[in-house]
Amino acid sequence: MGDTTVTTLEGREAAVPHPVANETGRGPLRRLRTPRRPRLWFEILLIAVSYWTYSLIRNAVPEQKSEALRNADWLWKLEHSLGMAFEESVNHAVNSVTWLIVGMNYYYATLHFIVTLGVLVWLYRSHPGRYAATRLVLFATTGVALVGYYLYPLAPPRLMTNTGFIDTVLVHDTWGSMASGDLKNMSNQYAAMPSMHIGWSVWSGLTIFALARVPWVRVLGLLYPTATLLVIVATANHFWLDAAGGLVCLAFGYTVARVWYGALPYALPRQVPNRATRRRAGGRPPAEAGVEEPATKQ
Repeated sequence: MGDTTVTTLEGREAAVPHPVANETGRGPLRRLRTPRRPRLWFEILLIAVSYWTYSLIRNAVPEQKSEALRNADWLWKLEHSLGMAFEESVNHAVNSVTWLIVGMNYYYATLHFIVTLGVLVWLYRSHPGRYAATRLVLFATTGVALVGYYLYPLAPPRLMTNTGFIDTVLVHDTWGSMASGDLKNMSNQYAAMPSMHIGWSVWSGLTIFALARVPWVRVLGLLYPTATLLVIVATANHFWLDAAGGLVCLAFGYTVARVWYGALPYALPRQVPNRATRRRAGGRPPAEAGVEEPATKQ
């Protein structure tokens, strides 16, 4: 995404010793906490197994329909009391524009995975030093979301009774949410809180905004989670408070990465020192040992 070599900001990042690097000793914990070049086969396997495990656990959570509907009624009343119960109006307004709502149905079903994987691939190729920490944010966010699904079953607005919400996937007969239509038996329909569409999209957007160099790409990074919020509300798959829950989970994910690596992912060096550089540094981080890392093409 249009970056230069290790100069200016990148140069300052490489020159400042990372907090983790100040630890003494070369034990296994330090090695685990030191950013290193990711291995492609391991990352593919890890992502595949992790998503399979996430789906398995999420769908294994009991579908407590009555409790989920009660929670949805309570949440809807809470939003009314706050004067912010706008989801039904947005749902009806967007549903009246067929091409727009059909596009949103496909957006909801596909971009959630495509963009997230695309950002992971970009990090792997262009920011290997930041890859593991940023991936940890995503994994920790998703892991804590599973706790939310178990402790607080919640029906999405489209499944509520005595309301006017429209299930846009069913009405327009589109291939959309795994929780609607012919695919509904493959997914837990009462796992709306927190919204991982928001958690993952904000993770993607922040990563793009923080690391991309092309201005319009950074703007797209900010627009992506904003558009996702509109989509999850317009398709009646989430309340806006579900989105707030997704942000809380994401904050937890960043906290885990900050504690583990000693810095936020985007503050870590972009490149990982190669073995020769490590040897010249005597096993210590190059910046700490005063060894200059070779410039690499970006």
